[in-house]
Amino acid sequence: MAPKFGTSGLRGLVVDLTPDLVADHVHAFVAACDMGTGLYVGRDLRDSAPAIAAMVVDAARAEGLDVTDCGAVPTPALALAAMGAGAAAVMVTGSHIPADRNGLKFYLPGGEIGKTDEAAILSHLGRDSAGLTGTLTVNDTAGADYVARYVTAYGAALAGLRIGVYSHSAVGRDLLLAVVTGLGGTPIELGRSDHFIPVDTEAVDPAVAAQLRDWAAAQTLDAIISTDGDGDRPLLADGQGRVIPGDILGQITGTALGAEVAATPVSSNTGAERVFDRVIRTRIGSPHVIAGMAQAQGRVIGYEANGGFLLGWDADGPAGVLPALATRDAVLPLVAPLAAAGNAGGLAALVAQQPARFTAADRLQGVATQTSLGLVARLETDPQDRATFLAEIDGMEQALDRTDGLRVTLQDGRIVHLRPSGNAPELRLYVEADSPDAAAVTLERCLALLRRTLG
Repeated sequence: MAPKFGTSGLRGLVVDLTPDLVADHVHAFVAACDMGTGLYVGRDLRDSAPAIAAMVVDAARAEGLDVTDCGAVPTPALALAAMGAGAAAVMVTGSHIPADRNGLKFYLPGGEIGKTDEAAILSHLGRDSAGLTGTLTVNDTAGADYVARYVTAYGAALAGLRIGVYSHSAVGRDLLLAVVTGLGGTPIELGRSDHFIPVDTEAVDPAVAAQLRDWAAAQTLDAIISTDGDGDRPLLADGQGRVIPGDILGQITGTALGAEVAATPVSSNTGAERVFDRVIRTRIGSPHVIAGMAQAQGRVIGYEANGGFLLGWDADGPAGVLPALATRDAVLPLVAPLAAAGNAGGLAALVAQQPARFTAADRLQGVATQTSLGLVARLETDPQDRATFLAEIDGMEQALDRTDGLRVTLQDGRIVHLRPSGNAPELRLYVEADSPDAAAVTLERCLALLRRTLG
């Protein structure tokens, strides 16, 4: 599949991300958007990332921009540094998708690009280079400044806790260790890898889930934390190694901070409506969440089912102020629940206090986008096909939501949501029910049904 520019930026196979293609998108970004004081560039730990980052640097300097190279840092750390300097940014990452793919994420001086910016960038493709030579400097403090953000706000909130840190190939793995130490906890590093591992925090691989449970049992841990490859999606497991869904982390984090309004996609747990004063439902993707946050004033947050969390105001942490950061972040929805768990009797008890709505998610990989789109379109437009499909999981339709993909609320309260991925050949499946077992069983039955349907 040719590289595609959309909600998550530019993504495609590494072999297709040529210097000309990368330069074209950088030139278009510079022409279409405000660069502020210059451009900050960061990257994840994929083998292909250094070379692609060099392409970005060269293309930006050729536009006359002053470029700051932040090296290998998490996406939110790069955004924090760039926004603090009043600069735009480009992060070289494919996030959670496999190592044979990579991409670019674009940031304005005020945060992530929106849908109008995306359209403007696309309209400027095909420009020639300006033939200039901007300066190049190195920033080696972006990671440390990112750690300091949480240590300043949370103090010794993790004192006495043994926290497993599943490092794998996450670009922020050393920073996660530093955060735990800085907050008074004891980090136990687990599973560091020399090769890239595509960890999806929204649909955790069963082998990874089993490994987390084994580590928890063997190491006597209070929790295990991790992120996806570029550090903007969290993974948190309790002392038994049980993964806590990302939207539950969003609810807990928002409640701990005193949020009044939450912007979150339709794929997130409907317990949000029982937790916050107001919930703004959006399409999936942080640009849509940011647009939803802009509809509200005051104590507004955003979060996604993958756990990425956006803070819309300067909140008070246990030890100090936590400045707003309206870009998807992984550390806050790890630290805030861990800090809140002490007064709730532990993470498992804190999760049990949430509204009794439970989600499960997975994906069918290797499904062509057009195939996924065709299936969803057929189910959406043909009530009989839809009824036959739902009957296979003992369901009868109560309501439809077409905000993003096809989300069906069943008469027994379960929810089934099908969504073709916008940046990978896969079909996403989200399920919600009143019990974990019902969610898990419905997910497995739907997956089996989809496999049969797609052949």
